[in-house]
Amino acid sequence: MGDIVGILLAAGFGRRFGRDKRLVEIDGVPLAVHSARKLRAACARTIVVLRPEDDALADHPGLRECTVVRCADAERGMGHSLAAGVAASEDAAGWLIALADMPSIDPASYRAVVDSLQAGASLAQPSYRGRPGHPVGFAAAWRDSLLALDGDIGARELIRSAGTARIVCPVDDPGIHRDIDLPSDLELTR
Repeated sequence: MGDIVGILLAAGFGRRFGRDKRLVEIDGVPLAVHSARKLRAACARTIVVLRPEDDALADHPGLRECTVVRCADAERGMGHSLAAGVAASEDAAGWLIALADMPSIDPASYRAVVDSLQAGASLAQPSYRGRPGHPVGFAAAWRDSLLALDGDIGARELIRSAGTARIVCPVDDPGIHRDIDLPSDLELTR
């Protein structure tokens, strides 16, 4: 088996934001690239899942060290995009699943989940002040379940059904709860 592979889900449409939030710049860097860089700090091998038409993001210099996977059926939802990332990394020992619209996560929070997987956890999730957040890590044993995902729910049901297989990683990082859904949410990244 290989390493823990980071998968950044960046094929969403972000309709509530009013425009393509993945391209909105934070400190001169597109939001999706900003999130990819933080994920890459914890996972040497990082996959960024995009829509087929996402040339502007796919060609961005900030993603050169990432593998870009274009999900032909991205409109089917996050679950399908996640499955596309897992399918592109069949030799992985596990996956750290991150969301492109969560640029405030501290790289140490990503590493906490990776460390937990490397120590033998089946499923790991960070928690801040007792509340679980993102990213979520899955060991290779979850491969078939992840490949079967479809729709916009993502892996939520897998996490719920994991029971005692889910390891909680306490972190001091409110960023694990901060996603960018509306333009006003950008203030949270400052």
